[in-house]
Amino acid sequence: MDTIEQFSSALADRIAAAAPIVVGIHTGKQPRSGILWRPDVVVASEQTLPQDAAALRVVRGGRTVGATLAGRDPGTNVAVLKLEAALDGALPAPTGAVRVGGLALVVGADASGNATGRLAMVHALGDAWHSMAGGRIDALIRLDTRLGMDEGGPVLSLTGGLIGMSTSGPRRRTIVIPTATLARIIDPLLSEGRIARAWLGIGLQPVSIPDGFRQSAGRDSGLMVVSLAGGGPAEAAGVLPGDIVLDIDGGAVNRPRSLSVLLGSDRIGQTAALRVLRAGAVQAISVTIAARPAA
Repeated sequence: MDTIEQFSSALADRIAAAAPIVVGIHTGKQPRSGILWRPDVVVASEQTLPQDAAALRVVRGGRTVGATLAGRDPGTNVAVLKLEAALDGALPAPTGAVRVGGLALVVGADASGNATGRLAMVHALGDAWHSMAGGRIDALIRLDTRLGMDEGGPVLSLTGGLIGMSTSGPRRRTIVIPTATLARIIDPLLSEGRIARAWLGIGLQPVSIPDGFRQSAGRDSGLMVVSLAGGGPAEAAGVLPGDIVLDIDGGAVNRPRSLSVLLGSDRIGQTAALRVLRAGAVQAISVTIAARPAA
């Protein structure tokens, strides 16, 4: 057997070994994939599930098991399903370091719950980042492939270690939700059904600071308050529409996503110091951070 045949056979063996932890999820639309995280818990890509998802069907190797949606977090694009009957399957150990140019296996399931495989290359890596919905992802891992029914399935190293869960990011780029992120939020989702996010109750729009106020503001740009949630933390603290938020706790904010970095879930109940530009004058406002109300 030559080297290419050996490599091909090794890939097929890895897919076969991963088959027990891959399930198909029937949502009433196009089936998607999921990871059997525990015998009675499946992890899936949150964005692939209907907003009114309640009773779902999970299929593996032709066997169908009922499932209910136990929790979902748009911030990290992770959902957890609770199975009506346990399935056997051992989750692989987390992989070691991932490198740009390294190969990865994107494993999914077809409509019958049989394993599918796709070979991908790690296209780009980056540090921890925050999604537009406020979730913290422990690392940026981007692959050079596109997803179909296999979205939500496991991504493995060629040695069989679990890199994380596949999902489609902005512009349909395939990213991996790392194993560390999944491990951090699965239990809170199972117990609470959601991940609490820090919330100021404020709608913001990036703006440039007028030239005449830049010196006193110490900023060239900021975020203008365009809306306030009635009774929310910002309104209760005296923030007004038209205020321009310059920084929070000394950190500059010039785009809405900046808030996600400065206002993590661990800040709920704490006080944030806002510096705002109001009618040409800089003011300091203290806001008690709350948990975002459930949708």
